[in-house]
Amino acid sequence: MELLYHYLWKHRLLGENIVTVDGREIEVVCPGIHNNDAGPDFSAARIRVDGQEWCGNVEIHVRASDWIRHGHDRDAAYDSVILHVVGINDSVITDKNGKRIPQVIATFPESFVQLYARLSENINDSACEALLSALPSLLVTDWLDSLAVERMQTKSRRILDALDYLDGDWERVCFVVLARALGFGLNSDPFEMLGRSVPLRVMARHSDDIMQLEAVLFGQAGMLDTSIHIFDEYYQRLCREYFFLARKYGLRPLKRDIWKFARTRPQNFPTRRIALLARALKGGFSLLSRVIDRNCRIEEMRKCFDWTLDGYWLDHFDFDVPGNHLPAGLSENNIDLLLINFAAPLIYAYGAYQGDADTAGRGLDIWSGLEAENNSVIRKWQKAGILCSCATDSQALLQLRREYCDRHRCLECRFGHALLREASGRRLSFHKLVQ
Repeated sequence: MELLYHYLWKHRLLGENIVTVDGREIEVVCPGIHNNDAGPDFSAARIRVDGQEWCGNVEIHVRASDWIRHGHDRDAAYDSVILHVVGINDSVITDKNGKRIPQVIATFPESFVQLYARLSENINDSACEALLSALPSLLVTDWLDSLAVERMQTKSRRILDALDYLDGDWERVCFVVLARALGFGLNSDPFEMLGRSVPLRVMARHSDDIMQLEAVLFGQAGMLDTSIHIFDEYYQRLCREYFFLARKYGLRPLKRDIWKFARTRPQNFPTRRIALLARALKGGFSLLSRVIDRNCRIEEMRKCFDWTLDGYWLDHFDFDVPGNHLPAGLSENNIDLLLINFAAPLIYAYGAYQGDADTAGRGLDIWSGLEAENNSVIRKWQKAGILCSCATDSQALLQLRREYCDRHRCLECRFGHALLREASGRRLSFHKLVQ
């Protein structure tokens, strides 16, 4: 609740006429700088008390007695507090010298309380969706643009963290990011773990032998065990190849139970994705130079992922599980997802690392040149009236859902801020909506 009072003070939503508990008029000149560390909540604030300007800090509590409970009356750091904002006035507050500190009670309309409760406590229903049509289109567009950049920067930081872990080897980073993207959400973490466990220098030595490439990948994935599928000749050969190469290069496999097969279509099983990853390594892994080439357009970039399965995986979902009419490669939709989740963030991160704004900008350009994703999250936003014209918008809406809605960060969301600001003005339209 205290965060709500912080929000109200920071955005000047306590009303125009603020009066202290002892009757003095307060005018807020500047609410100050929000402090998330130790010390008063807002520093460098400026207020006028009965016309006289004061400069200093502002402290905020749900109950006035929290001042004493938190020991502020004995802490010199709080001697510069010029105003105490509280929800409940249950105590007279003084500093460590016994001087009384001006205190005001935070008040706001009931409609504001009801709307905030709906936004923060009933987030699974996305309560704000019913209100979004009332927001100005410019506000929506600006917030989506900011969210898209925020999402790209988040993905970029993950890539640069991997670069540090992999000692500045961009080729290995490229492979790890590609592996993660092939997980398509459900298996992203296991695929990233697999990518990190595979030494590219070893794969380069065996890049002309697809069986050995598959053996290393499936073996590192923890999927090879000679005691099972004993009548599957292909599987048993993978086991023999892997055990030889693992001893030779000191490889240690992951655990098989990290992989998720449930809720996955058989043609998208991680086994088939791993087989595709082996095709990316065939002939040597050189995807980085092709992707970051500034002359490589989207249509040409799509060809980078035109891998084709053959042999065993043309008619198998999984080891010892045959199937008919299986796709030999990735669908157009899946290739576009690789452009969104692999190519664009990699280009952006590479440009940011090199200090090359044009290259970084290409990453965002790729998003704007691709169609919006079609998933349950995006469909829900579209139903609420938020249009998706390209992948930039869909990525922004995914960021909004996962980093703000799911985390109950309504007070930091521009949609939430606009709705709460409207509600604080006691306007009838919003009052009706929050009943």
